[in-house]
Amino acid sequence: MKKNYRKTLIACYLAFITQAICANFAPLLFLKFHTDYTISLGQIALIPTAFFLTQLLVDVFCARFVDSIGYRRSVVASEVAASLGLAGLAVLPDLFADPFVGIMICVVIYAIGSGLIEVLASPIVEACPFEHKDAVMSLLHSFYCWGAVGVIMLSTLFFAVFGIEHWKWLACIWALIPLYNIWNFATCPIERLTEEGKGMTIRALFKLPIFWLAILLMVCAGASELAMAQWASAFTEAALGFTKTVGDLTGPCLFAVTMGICRVIYGKFGPKLDLTKFMIGSGLMCLCCYLLASLSKNAILGLIGCVCCGFSVGIMWPGTISITSPRIPKGGTALFALLAMAGDLGGAFGPSLVGTVTQQTGDNLQSGMLVGSVFPIILIFALILLTLKAKKSNGFKHFGR
Repeated sequence: MKKNYRKTLIACYLAFITQAICANFAPLLFLKFHTDYTISLGQIALIPTAFFLTQLLVDVFCARFVDSIGYRRSVVASEVAASLGLAGLAVLPDLFADPFVGIMICVVIYAIGSGLIEVLASPIVEACPFEHKDAVMSLLHSFYCWGAVGVIMLSTLFFAVFGIEHWKWLACIWALIPLYNIWNFATCPIERLTEEGKGMTIRALFKLPIFWLAILLMVCAGASELAMAQWASAFTEAALGFTKTVGDLTGPCLFAVTMGICRVIYGKFGPKLDLTKFMIGSGLMCLCCYLLASLSKNAILGLIGCVCCGFSVGIMWPGTISITSPRIPKGGTALFALLAMAGDLGGAFGPSLVGTVTQQTGDNLQSGMLVGSVFPIILIFALILLTLKAKKSNGFKHFGR
């Protein structure tokens, strides 16, 4: 029988939507947690820290053990963990004397699921026999953007219609998506990137200069994206003078929309485009967006810079994966896991640098954004170096054969 890889692709689409739910649902409830459970804002600030730290640890775990466990078992476990963690938010906080303990347990559980999705969905699609895989990869990653927009907009609508006091029901509703996707991953065809036992080891990857160039690209991709995305709401409110509601909708929401549009455009027209040149152009656009947001005295121009930055970073993460994979065809799961870890490191370091500089300059968020422009600059030079190396070796040079 002919294998239905379309079902595999749909399962991975839903997996990225699940990851977006895990990353974006709890932050909508931070003030609700603060008032209902009398949790301090300092403790609440630990929730995203725990989420991303757990994802980093999962990335490291996957690099060493997922090949031996198997893709199917691991990705099914990701959906189980995501569903249990999201549904647990409605129950566990009330079972502990300190509700914060219950919340953190749920966050860690669904972060495990999110981390597994981040590592596994891309290589699962990469291993499928699709044509123009860079375009397929870009379209795949766009579903994280649409998931982020959907969870923000639909949750806001739910709270407006039913009241935010019924947020526990919504947590259970969101948990149904990964619950349904368990069946998809249990029954869809899943191939391996490399034959069992023949994927490159972490030590072997570390010996490749092209690998470290890819790590640098991924760190800059994560930092360029999240330095703006994480501060988008505060930036549009504090630096540009918009209201909180307008800041939330025009900042992170429109940022995610434009990022998704970029990935869909490349997914449709990617076969006709040179990926490396497209990424260099995106890096230049990203630099211009950071400079416009940080240097403009006009609020509308600053907002345009913030929103258009989403479009400019859209191709960076999936594009780096697509550029690296054919150059290291025996990289296997370890390569994808370490690339995801590098992206997460950039995603943690970028917003932190912007926040630190902002504080040191008297809470001047535009100064923080100006420093954030260093990430697209490094990314551009890394891509130029990659292009020069490719020309020197007369095209793609495959490592690890």
